Amino acid sequence: MTRNTVVRVGLLAAAVASLVIPIRAQETFAPDAEGFIRNWLVLAPLPSGQSGADGIAYDYLGGEAAIKPKADDKVSNGGVTLTWKAHRTPAYFIDFRESFAPAGGENVAGYAVAYIIADAPMNVTLALGTNDQGKAWLNGKEVFKFLETRVLERDADKVPVSLVAGQNVLVLKVVNEVNSWQACARFLRGDVAVTNLKVSLAPR
Repeated sequence: MTRNTVVRVGLLAAAVASLVIPIRAQETFAPDAEGFIRNWLVLAPLPSGQSGADGIAYDYLGGEAAIKPKADDKVSNGGVTLTWKAHRTPAYFIDFRESFAPAGGENVAGYAVAYIIADAPMNVTLALGTNDQGKAWLNGKEVFKFLETRVLERDADKVPVSLVAGQNVLVLKVVNEVNSWQACARFLRGDVAVTNLKVSLAPR
């Protein structure tokens, strides 16, 4: 093989690598500078037809605590078929109504899932807020429930939780009665945001 051939092969390999690396980089995301999760899989809106407290208690997915969706997975409920959508929030919170139900968004429910990847086990605080009723599961365990109406407030609720090394499944469920429909979540250690986590939108 001549020197020119070796150079051409090397350049071709570098070009192929330059195409592959960005795709791999997109497989995980970082929390924002304040630790808020900005990348989610979202399923919404699911018609509720009941009070917010009843809606938060109702399992729309037949096993909501253990869900591990992928982007473009479809779900049928009450004659309505919805698709799990990969979503990056413009701000620190998910605006379900603006992004997924601009023409309605009242008396509805929605889910948001993020796969949180930790390098090592850690004890942290899950800090979140919902508008209106909310529920959260971490690795299949219910860790949070709120049954009243309210406006969104960052870190309105703080729950001590443990992340395992590797993938952790965070599931949020938010029911809206009227007006705004939102949620936010991040992990804290004390008052300091945990930013050395990765967020994936695909289960392992």
